[in-house]
Amino acid sequence: MDNFSRTFEVDLPSAETMDAYLDQIIPIVRPLSEDLREKEFYLDKGWMEIRDDERWHDKVLHFFHDNGEYLISTNGNIDSGNWRFLDHSNKFILNSSEMFELAFLDSQFFILKKHGDQKRLGRRKYFVMVFEPIGKRIEWRDAMELLFNKYRNNNNWLMIIVVIVLLLMAIVFMLS
Repeated sequence: MDNFSRTFEVDLPSAETMDAYLDQIIPIVRPLSEDLREKEFYLDKGWMEIRDDERWHDKVLHFFHDNGEYLISTNGNIDSGNWRFLDHSNKFILNSSEMFELAFLDSQFFILKKHGDQKRLGRRKYFVMVFEPIGKRIEWRDAMELLFNKYRNNNNWLMIIVVIVLLLMAIVFMLS
């Protein structure tokens, strides 16, 4: 049965950078995402920023409050700013200076994609935040695996259907 279940297992795509992973993962998990209008998923929670830069060792937490207040804690030092989203567009503006599009949102991940061609400019494309209790325990590659598991776990129903169909076929074969 173990070999049978591995037949349906989907492997994490291979990539070298977090942006490259996300370019492959986001399109398949996007249907599982919430919308920015569903503020309960991102308001008043600590979101830990994740990057794939080995020189980046800061612990950065982001907090979004209902009144548009945006707090950033970098290694315990607090800065403040503002945020807002543009109705009907799933665009998110930080500090009145950066525009992002929602890439993925749920209770564990808040991933924004910087508007424009960031690759051409040599900048990172995605702004990745993970719910703090999870983010404290994982590295960026583990976060990509966790995000991809949302797709894997959502497809378990397919394996169950296949097993049921095979069982029904076996019963019909035995009765005939």
